[in-house]
Amino acid sequence: MATYDLIVRNGTIVDGTGSQRFIGDVAVKDGLIAAVGTVKGDAAKEIDASGKVVAPGWVDVHTHYDGQATWDQEMAPSSWHGVTTVVMGNCGVGFAPAAPDRHEWLIRLMEGVEDIPGTALAEGMKWNWETFPEYLDALEAMPRAIDVGTHVPHGAVRAYVLGDRERPGAIPTMDDVARMAEIVEEGVRAGALGFSTSRTVLHRSIDGELVPGTTATKEELIAIGRAMGKVGYGVFEMASDMRREWDEFGWMGALSRETGLPCTFAALQSIAKEQPLDEQIANMRAENDNGANIVAQIALRGNGIIMAWQGTVHPFRLRPSYQEIADLPWEQQKARLLNPVFKAKLLAEESDFTEVNPDILGLIMMVCGGWAQQYEMGTEFNYEPQIDESIAARAADAGKTSAEYAYDLLCQGDGTGFIYFPILNYADGNLDFLEVLQDCDDTVNSLSDGGAHCGTICDAASPTFMLQHWVRDRKRGGKVSLENAIKRQCRDTARLYGLDDRGVIAPGYLADLNVIDMERIRLGKPWLAFDLPAGGKRLLQKADGYDCTIKGGVVTFRNGEWTGETPGGLIRGPQRAAMAEAAE
Repeated sequence: MATYDLIVRNGTIVDGTGSQRFIGDVAVKDGLIAAVGTVKGDAAKEIDASGKVVAPGWVDVHTHYDGQATWDQEMAPSSWHGVTTVVMGNCGVGFAPAAPDRHEWLIRLMEGVEDIPGTALAEGMKWNWETFPEYLDALEAMPRAIDVGTHVPHGAVRAYVLGDRERPGAIPTMDDVARMAEIVEEGVRAGALGFSTSRTVLHRSIDGELVPGTTATKEELIAIGRAMGKVGYGVFEMASDMRREWDEFGWMGALSRETGLPCTFAALQSIAKEQPLDEQIANMRAENDNGANIVAQIALRGNGIIMAWQGTVHPFRLRPSYQEIADLPWEQQKARLLNPVFKAKLLAEESDFTEVNPDILGLIMMVCGGWAQQYEMGTEFNYEPQIDESIAARAADAGKTSAEYAYDLLCQGDGTGFIYFPILNYADGNLDFLEVLQDCDDTVNSLSDGGAHCGTICDAASPTFMLQHWVRDRKRGGKVSLENAIKRQCRDTARLYGLDDRGVIAPGYLADLNVIDMERIRLGKPWLAFDLPAGGKRLLQKADGYDCTIKGGVVTFRNGEWTGETPGGLIRGPQRAAMAEAAE
């Protein structure tokens, strides 16, 4: 009988701790790493990783697969990019608890906030749950290619407790808050990894209503956080506009000190936030210096929009001529859009902003005409473009108006062209401000939004971008070492959520591994697919360079293709690494 189930031989091991890389073997037995270094003995299967990097599987803690995870075993596109663990239920949106008469309401909330087609959610989900523990049971019943864990989402909790009283600005009674806290405590005891909420005007239902947590008082949020404190674990996650009068860091700091639990927030460079990113980081550190545990989640590239005719957003959506064809089938739309007469008529018009919510008017105006901040997205696209690569600059060089140049870009490839508009994290026209944050223990690389924003972004590819851009190819500014990059996407993200059984290559840890060809690692060009239930659309992006991904000792992907194996499942609560002796 073979000594091990699997041995990955002769790879360049980057173990996830930040330690220096070394050449060696990784042996696997019963889903755990059994030995690392020079491994003697044989195995049922061996993989030659000579010249390749062997890293832990990526741990992505900011995703929105809450619906997809109930019907999809492959869990693309995150699984295509070496991710072996995701945490979902972020930003206060999700599908449990769910009263039978609130299903459509929850779908419309998710569709508005995260741009996941409501028709796909309605067809894909079976709703064989009502309470949060029942939702976990439903997730656990389906094996999948990766592990999933989740938060208890504020929006669903509020809708469950308040029912028809849940409206923007609704003020819960003390009994309501107590009931919400009970539900969160019940969910965390059942295995939720934490609680999430959203406090930004950018997050709205498909009907334009603010998400439930936006106007919640700090007393409500603290009461819910204390419920997790009773259990003794759980992460409090939040997206916020960080208005100074809300004193978000003050109450997060107080809550963290009282409960001993971590709080984490989406930390993005944005001209729309009252507190610039450096002020947010400074305020976080002031609380941490006073005994709190607050962690900033940062993104590694400009967060924004990929615009396309068939996408959710493009610069001409509010022009009258486009509105006339907006509801036509795509082939009929395309015929009009590619018609020179129609093009001339549309370009002679102005966008109509009369129905736009004032809170987001500035953003929508930039979408419709911020040509100096929008970029052509070709096959070999650089996600850190310079101003001379903008649509405004290239239009001037071509002797066209910016609008005409943008129109022609969208018409490329028979109407499948893309324009990149980084709304967040690109105020300076570069990513330099992120360099120093890569060496900080109070930040984690995150905010991929995997499974969400289906018609506008595909940042589930963030780990691949990290390797390609920040580790290997970046020319504007500094790079990130391979060892640090892997640590930040493996051990650091895992530890934030108490997942201490993964993210490191050492005996006793889960055998979640990536074998990576760093010379070949490369993002493919995004494309719009219509493969969700009910023909729902989503932007997808594959990658070259992942020779194989291994989950629990089982090869799940080879050269970017799913093997059909489903060793993943549901994570319930914090996890601890097995003792090294148990893995021998």
